[in-house]
Amino acid sequence: MAGDLTGQSDRILSDGRALVRDNQSGGRHRRGPIGKGSAELRRGNLMTRIKLIAAALFTIVIAASAAGIALDGIGFTGVMVTFLAIVAAVFLFGNFPKVKVPRRADLTRTQDARQLVARTELWLEHQRPALPPPAVTLVDQIGVQLDALGLQLDGIDPAHPAAVETRKLVGEHLPEMVESYRRIPANMRREGGAGGSPDQQFVDSLGKISGEIDRVTRQLASGAIDDLAVRSRYLEYKYGEAMEPAGKED
Repeated sequence: MAGDLTGQSDRILSDGRALVRDNQSGGRHRRGPIGKGSAELRRGNLMTRIKLIAAALFTIVIAASAAGIALDGIGFTGVMVTFLAIVAAVFLFGNFPKVKVPRRADLTRTQDARQLVARTELWLEHQRPALPPPAVTLVDQIGVQLDALGLQLDGIDPAHPAAVETRKLVGEHLPEMVESYRRIPANMRREGGAGGSPDQQFVDSLGKISGEIDRVTRQLASGAIDDLAVRSRYLEYKYGEAMEPAGKED
C-alpha cells in the first residue's frame, strides 16, 4: 500500500512538473502552420472563404436592389432582412468550409511531392496537441525540413526508387510513428522502462526522423540519388524498431 501511494505521488509530481513546463513554454497547443506547404493550403482555404463571402454579398445586394425597384422601395423591414442576410453570410462563410485535414491513409496515395509535403505538414499540425513539448518543437522543425525536401523532390522523377522511398519516409514511416505513440494510453506515456519512457522513446525516434530528412534533402541536393535509394531501404526496419518498446506499453 505504501509503495502504491509513493508511486502515485511521484506520478502526480511528475505530471505537475510537466504541466509547469508546458505553461512556461507557451503550452503545447500551437496553432500556426509548421511549414510553407500547409500555410499555402490554409491561404487557399481563406481565399475560398473570401470569394464565397464576396459572391454572397453581391447576390444579396443585387436581390435587395431588384426587390427595391420592383416594390418601389424595401422599407425598414427589407433593410433589416438585407442586413441580417449579410451578417449570416459573413458568419457562415467566415467559418466554413474548414481546412480539410487529410487522413493518414490519404498521405500514402499522394504522388505529387509538393502535395505530399503540404498534406503531411497539415496532418502533423493537428497531432501537436497530443504530443509532449519536446516533440512539438521537433515537429515544428520537421515542418521547415519538409519544405526543403519538397523542393528537392519536385525535380525528380516520381517513379525513381529514391523518390518512392523518400515518400515512404514522409508519408508512411513518420505518420505511423506518431500514431503508434498516440495509441499508448496517456497515463502510461511517462512511465519508465528498459528503453526509457514512451515519451522519451518517441522524442528520440522523432529526432532520428528529423535527422534522416535532413540527410535525404542534402543528398538529393547534391545529386546523390543512387546512394539515397540504397540507404532508404533500411528506413522501415530502423524506424519500426525504434518505437517497438513503446508499442508494447499499450
